[in-house]
Amino acid sequence: MTRELFDKALSDLQQELLKMGSMVEETIFLAVDSLAKQDLEQAQKIIDGDDPIDDLSHKIEDDCIRLIALQQPIAKDLRVITTALKTASDLERIADHATNIAEINLRIGKEKLIKPLVDIPKMTRMVETMIRNSLKAFVDRDVDLAKETCRNDDQIDEIYVALFNELSDIIMSGQDSSRSKQALNLLFVARYLERVGDHATNIGERVIYLVTGHTERY
Repeated sequence: MTRELFDKALSDLQQELLKMGSMVEETIFLAVDSLAKQDLEQAQKIIDGDDPIDDLSHKIEDDCIRLIALQQPIAKDLRVITTALKTASDLERIADHATNIAEINLRIGKEKLIKPLVDIPKMTRMVETMIRNSLKAFVDRDVDLAKETCRNDDQIDEIYVALFNELSDIIMSGQDSSRSKQALNLLFVARYLERVGDHATNIGERVIYLVTGHTERY
């Protein structure tokens, strides 16, 4: 494979990651939106529609392995491919969390929500931005944007801790079993979103390593 073809293959790989990121971002949004609206039909569509994201993840993995086998890249080229490979894995896990949220929606059903969903949609908007910016940082090799994305995870954690305390109080009160059960389910949703933030942070950290050759943990 010539250098020109190799560079095009790397560019195509990045475009596939951006496409996967866009699909994952939309899935996270729809999962939480369907929960807020208690749209069970939409939740089921999310669960049934996970295959295209998995298929794209497998394609990216195959492309990465083929590039390593054919080109035997070294130094930064190898870091680009391994970053893409691990990024696809993180995006797939994010899609899995969206499916988890949709499944919780089905468990709650049409039962009246115990509280208005304010913090959970806020977390969702924040993690969507983190996903988008972490991938932009990868394509643009933007270390500053990668670091900013990683630092934003602290805000996600703060909201999660506040929600954890609020929902735990409802669960521990034991006054209403159905109310406690829903609080537990909403706590799982918050936890899944917190994990989405962690996956976006993983991508940002890898971008920093890709560009600088140094590992930074956030």
